[in-house]
Order: sequence, then structure tokens, then C-alpha cells
Amino acid sequence: MDRASATTDATLETPAGGVAWSARLLTGDARMDGTHVEFAQLLNQILATPEAGQLPLYQTFLQHTRDHFAQEDRWMQATGFTVDNCHTEQHQMVLETMQSVVAHYQSGQTEMLSRMCQALAEWFDGHAASMDAGLAQHLSSVGFDSVSETLADPSRVRHVVVSGCGSVSCS
Repeated sequence: MDRASATTDATLETPAGGVAWSARLLTGDARMDGTHVEFAQLLNQILATPEAGQLPLYQTFLQHTRDHFAQEDRWMQATGFTVDNCHTEQHQMVLETMQSVVAHYQSGQTEMLSRMCQALAEWFDGHAASMDAGLAQHLSSVGFDSVSETLADPSRVRHVVVSGCGSVSCS
């Protein structure tokens, strides 16, 4: 998916508290942008659904988010990030919180899914613009192809050690 189609493909109506997709969310990496579009669409679909029907959608969204974060974490590992970098740690915290919401919903606190999705929409905006945009820039700078998940020249990351989050404001 190229940058133009990533923007076009995200033309899902934005429910209250959802992700309003725009070009500002594009990172410059087509595969990452495509995954982000899917993330936004799934999240918005949940928020547009009555609470009684949200759990199956949320479980699909949770699995998508696990896969989404695992994908980025693989890329970070392949391009010189330390295992305990703060970008990966943030992914882990978000997933733990998302998982805990399922138990709340199942115990009768059905409003928790909508509240979690609204919080994720707010979080995603900053995460995509900072950590993910920085990661995309890093991937490009070391010649990493996110589609094949390969490096054109592995020696370019041999001496790279990234312990921060990958954003342009963090090493």
C-alpha cells in the first residue's frame, strides 16, 4: 500500500472519540501505514458498534494489535534496537491494558471497551507521529525493507544500538 492509498483506504467515518485518519498519521513506510490504517478502521468500527456487540470486534482488534506490535518489535530487533527499548515497552503496556479490559467487559463493565478504544485513539495519534514515524525513518536510514523484513546491507546496523523509543526526539 502506498502513501496515497493508505490515506484513501482509511475513509471510514470517524465515530466520537475515534481515530480521525489523515496524512499526518503517515510514517513514510507503506507497510507500517497500511497496518495503521487497519488499526484505525478496527478501532473506529468498535466505537461505532453498540456496547452489547463490541466484544467480538474488540477481540479481533486485540489480536490485530498484538500482530501489529510484534511486527514493529521484529523490525526494531532486526535494525539494532535493544530488547528493552521504550517503544517495545510501551507496546507491552498497551497490550496488557487492552487484555485486562476484556475481563472488565465480561464482568459487566461493558463501557470499558469504548473507554479503552477512546483512550487508544488519543494515544495512537501521538505514538504514530513520534515513535512510529521515528522508527520508519530509522528503517529507511539503515536500508530495511519492511515488506520482506530484510536489510539490503546488514553491516549498516552492526554498530547501531538504539535504546530509546525510535522517535526523532529520543535516541
